[in-house]
Amino acid sequence: MAGMNMDMSALLKQAQKMQEDMQKSQEQLAMQEVLGTAGGGMVSVRMNGKKKILSIKIDPSIIDPQDADGLEDLITAAVNQAADEADKLSNDEMTKIVPKLPSGFKIPGF
Repeated sequence: MAGMNMDMSALLKQAQKMQEDMQKSQEQLAMQEVLGTAGGGMVSVRMNGKKKILSIKIDPSIIDPQDADGLEDLITAAVNQAADEADKLSNDEMTKIVPKLPSGFKIPGF
């Protein structure tokens, strides 16, 4: 039984370290920025690694009141590209903490 208690203690320490590493990783993601663009850079979206939009820039020359749909599509494309980049950052951070997760395994917050 004594050996089992020692194993449990080591496991708890490992879990606590992983939790601390994940917290640091979340803080890192909040400080990192990604950029999504569309329309040859006419629309750009800056987002942090936690997918919070920091800014949206739209070149005034593409603002056409007759074509709101086109502008909406460009904004959507730029946001989606930035979100994909943020996902890559998040995945990179996770592999630093847990190098080999089973396929399809999700950790909340990532």
